[in-house]
Amino acid sequence: MLPWYIFGPVIAIVLIIGCYVGVIYRKRVSEREILSAEERAKSIINDAIKSAENKKREAILEAKEEIHKEQEELRKEKGDNDRELKERRAEIQKQERRIQQKEETLDKKSDTLEKKSEALTQKLADLDTQREEIVLVKRGHLEMLEKISGYTAEEAKAYLIKNLESEVTHEAAMKLKEIEARYKEEADQKAREYISLAIQRVAADQVVEATVSVVPLPNDEMKGRIIGREGRNIRAIETLTGVDLIIDDTPEAITLSSFDPVRREIARISLEKLILDGRIHPARIEEMVEKAKREVDATIKAEGERATFETGVHGLNPEIIKLLGRMKYRTSYGQNVLAHSIEVSHIAGLLAAELGVDVMTAKRAGLLHDIGKSIDHETEGSHVSIGVDIARKYKENEAVIHAIEAHHGDVEARTVIACLVQASDTVSAARPGARRENIENYIKRLEKLEALTSSFVGVESSYAIQAGREIRIMVKPEVISEDQMILLARDIAKKIEDEMEYPGQIKVNLLRETKAVEYAK
Repeated sequence: MLPWYIFGPVIAIVLIIGCYVGVIYRKRVSEREILSAEERAKSIINDAIKSAENKKREAILEAKEEIHKEQEELRKEKGDNDRELKERRAEIQKQERRIQQKEETLDKKSDTLEKKSEALTQKLADLDTQREEIVLVKRGHLEMLEKISGYTAEEAKAYLIKNLESEVTHEAAMKLKEIEARYKEEADQKAREYISLAIQRVAADQVVEATVSVVPLPNDEMKGRIIGREGRNIRAIETLTGVDLIIDDTPEAITLSSFDPVRREIARISLEKLILDGRIHPARIEEMVEKAKREVDATIKAEGERATFETGVHGLNPEIIKLLGRMKYRTSYGQNVLAHSIEVSHIAGLLAAELGVDVMTAKRAGLLHDIGKSIDHETEGSHVSIGVDIARKYKENEAVIHAIEAHHGDVEARTVIACLVQASDTVSAARPGARRENIENYIKRLEKLEALTSSFVGVESSYAIQAGREIRIMVKPEVISEDQMILLARDIAKKIEDEMEYPGQIKVNLLRETKAVEYAK
């Protein structure tokens, strides 16, 4: 057994020998791996070279085939081109032959035209000679005619023109009368049929509404309570509603007066509520007025919706519906404007259906034609211009806007619907019982009618009869002839249409009377 101090060096030597053997073994393994990798690389390179050579041969073969195909196609195209060239040469030769034939024909025609030109020149010379001879003969005839007739050429011309003008005027008047009579008869018949049918189907009530409101009272003692101590209650009502309360000797009644029908309705409802409640003082009055305003607003909206439902006009702006509802409290010559608008809408729709135009547009225009009257006491301008502004503001159809603008003739009607709204408005306003007219305005209208017709030359006197439905005109017989009467009647009717506003139609009746008086002595 070896001593302990020898084990250390022995172990060290063994470890050194083991490391050396491991390194040598590892080196030999690496050399073998390197040799194997080199062999594999050489094999891969050889395979790649063979593959590249194969692909190269394939590409060369494909290129040769492609070149062969292209050569074949070129040979075919060349053959086609040769044939096309031959055909073109043949066509050109044909065209050359045709052109040559045409040139020969044109030469022949040119020769013929030259001969004709010479013949025409000769004929023109002959005509000039004959024209000069005719002028001389005509001059001689004119001189002979002047001697025989005693008129110069200018005098004879004036005489003939005068006679011709008289004959033409007569014929024009007779023709105009005949045409007007025929078309008027046909138009009147059709208009009567359409309008009578429309009115029968509408069948609106004939109600004339008052422009003041009367509130009944349970007793005359209530008047004093409404007036209040030192008039404080009546002042509060008038201040809050903007309505004048007329308390007079009328038993058990108070009259409300205001230019604004909505305010008048609010005041009426407020007073009725106060009378029922019995507590009448400024605070209670203010409360009742607010309730009445809310009720009237709700009624206005409901009436506007009722009008659209009744006429079948939908898609209106909510603000326009409110304005329609306000017209329930608006009257014109005693006629309720909302009822009038609904009636015009129905009539316009029925007439449009008869004529085959857009029924819904006609009804819409008829319903909105007086929309300006809902706020005409709040805004400056006529109800027509206000209505046009409202319709434009809420983006209504251009046809509806034009019908609103033209329904009183402020502008010329350019569409059938505008004419239908005009006619429907006139029918609704002119039917018996629909409107009442202030006596002063009525007299002014008749005076204006007489003055307008008397302004024409040849009119001796004119009289408005039949409540302004007819104007009877006496003409001077020495100034206006029978033929001129027809033209004068037409001119007077046109001027009345342009310058006056009136319900229905006015008959223009011209009378011409010639008298001869002599006394036997």
